[in-house]
Amino acid sequence: MDLTFTPAEDAFRAESRAWLEANVPHGLRSGDTRDGFAAHLEWERALHEARFAVVSWPDEYGGRGATPMEWLIFEEEYYRAGGPQRVTQNGIFLLAPTVFEFGTKEQQDRILPRMAAAEDLWCQGWSEPNAGSDLAAIQSKAVRDEASGGWRLSGQKTWTTRGAFCTHLFGLFRSDPEAERHRGLTYFLVPLDAPGVTVRGFGRLDGDEGFAEVFLDDVFVPDADVLGAVHEGWGVAMVTTSSERGLTLRSPGRFTATAARLIDLWRERADPDEARLRDAVTRASIDAEAYRWQTFLTVTRMTAGEQLGPESSLTKVFWSDLDVRMHETALELLGVDAERDDTGWMKGYQFALSGPIYAGTNEIQRNLIAERVLGLPRR
Repeated sequence: MDLTFTPAEDAFRAESRAWLEANVPHGLRSGDTRDGFAAHLEWERALHEARFAVVSWPDEYGGRGATPMEWLIFEEEYYRAGGPQRVTQNGIFLLAPTVFEFGTKEQQDRILPRMAAAEDLWCQGWSEPNAGSDLAAIQSKAVRDEASGGWRLSGQKTWTTRGAFCTHLFGLFRSDPEAERHRGLTYFLVPLDAPGVTVRGFGRLDGDEGFAEVFLDDVFVPDADVLGAVHEGWGVAMVTTSSERGLTLRSPGRFTATAARLIDLWRERADPDEARLRDAVTRASIDAEAYRWQTFLTVTRMTAGEQLGPESSLTKVFWSDLDVRMHETALELLGVDAERDDTGWMKGYQFALSGPIYAGTNEIQRNLIAERVLGLPRR
């Protein structure tokens, strides 16, 4: 792994930093509220106009053709400048890599430019009432409609992040009820304004309203909106989950920026002779840097043609635990002032608590690590 940035990468960092420092908005409401979501969209459309929304995508789809390393550089500069969490992330960071790998040229041309421009807004339809992290247990079904050239979808998706504000959903449906758990699944793309779709929003622990239940009652989806091969959706979905857990959902720039804020907070609030919190801040900073270098290694491997595998579960457990620890340390530094904090630490802590749950619970990830990375037997 070559850790020396090239002149082109240094120039890209300088261009990104200058634009972000001049344009990043501050003080936006949470993107998981309806008003906040609208404000975030305005920001993300400005990103698109400046061709910073999807820097690693080809020019024809709104990107710059940036290398994976340049994407990491942009992410570092984005969070360094205080950029807000992307409300389009489920489409851009999760679905798009899957469309690039499995989508037809027609699907890529139709879906990707509108996604990059924040015109079509995608949410993830994985979880169901009886199938959260156990994705293979989904029960929502797809029945072939040969006469119409498509499928009829029925069932319920839940815990759908920003589902109440999005326009489209991607998800798995059981297309062969006789097949084994991981087989007979098909990956569908569903417009949320299709007849038979009902979206019902509901609130989260922190008071934001960004979750939704999505009910599908005999919803027709044409063959053109099947992503990948029929009955082989599990393999398609693994590309999405590997991207989610291992690289794109939580880039290291987010954590190195939080670690830098934590150090500033320690300097403001801590007794320099108190060892425990000093050590906690030091460990957080080291772990954020370790995650950064590990991600550089991942990008190096991908650039060499390797694919993300089950080891992405290690990454997901690491960053989600790190996020909780950093925010717990910040609240300790704030003491009683944490209750009335308006600088983002309390809000960030409430969100960090969900990290070990979403994108597949850490308990499930540890099982995957044990079985598929370490080769330990199933109990």
